[in-house]
Amino acid sequence: MPVHRSEIRVRFGELDPYNHVNHAVYVAYLEAGRTEAMQDLGISIHDLAVAGWNVVVTDLVVKFKAPARAGDTVIVETGIAQFGAITSRWVQRILRGDQVLIEGEVRAGSVDASGRPKRMTPEIMDLFRPLVVD
Repeated sequence: MPVHRSEIRVRFGELDPYNHVNHAVYVAYLEAGRTEAMQDLGISIHDLAVAGWNVVVTDLVVKFKAPARAGDTVIVETGIAQFGAITSRWVQRILRGDQVLIEGEVRAGSVDASGRPKRMTPEIMDLFRPLVVD
């Protein structure tokens, strides 16, 4: 399963009227997990953009299994299941303890500043390799 773990504490303002984390907030948690995983490997989204690469989400699937609530501490697990020079498939889970709350899958693409597909160099691809799962 995913190789990077990020901790997030649920805040009151992220709740819906049922005292659950709002469904849209989970998407932000998944993004935070991917961003933190990259940062921990020394990959800066800003630096990639300056060098001519943007990593953009092209598809997102979220499976809701159980709710998180105010005060919970959740863990976002992140890994890359398929990784190519232009496209990648990220797999993520959000857990409270051992309980899986959310399963997510994100497809992303490497594009230039105009949004056209752009192949990553082998050097840039090597930066992401520690996140690739078997």
